[in-house]
Amino acid sequence: MTKKEFMKRISKEKRDILQEFVALLRKKKIPFCVIGGLAVNAYTEPVVSLDLDLVVVADRLEETLQSLKKRVTTKKFPNSVNISCFNSDVRIQIQTDPRYQDFISRAAPGDILGYKLPVAKIEDVIQGKIWAAQDETRRPSKRQKDLADILRLVEAKRALVSLIPYSLRRKLSL
Repeated sequence: MTKKEFMKRISKEKRDILQEFVALLRKKKIPFCVIGGLAVNAYTEPVVSLDLDLVVVADRLEETLQSLKKRVTTKKFPNSVNISCFNSDVRIQIQTDPRYQDFISRAAPGDILGYKLPVAKIEDVIQGKIWAAQDETRRPSKRQKDLADILRLVEAKRALVSLIPYSLRRKLSL
């Protein structure tokens, strides 16, 4: 079974919403990159997730959402737009926090569950996880997952410890 077949099976997809979304971005030449847990997977042993977190260049976000309007459901939140489709369990979350915009220019091609996608560089991925872990408005379970992802990244590249604030290092026993 390929990675794509695995993803299709666990997401119960009748259509490949991830492929459709990426194809739309590429067709319109909209810069983007993967961040979050699936970006962590590009640098470590993969953990299953149905959430694809990414950042789209800010001045093309509305164009992207308008292009998707008839195909998917979108829901706006203070720092993100969530995209879902009735015949797939995959959830795409576009991060709208402006701190993530620079990640796009530093991204490099990576393998995300069998898809070749631009992935934020490892230092940017850990920075995003640090921001998320420190965000007191996030659910505690999400922040715990962010801490686990930080540990996974540090295990892959020990030098990343120097990027972690002392308060988080203490929580992680680093």
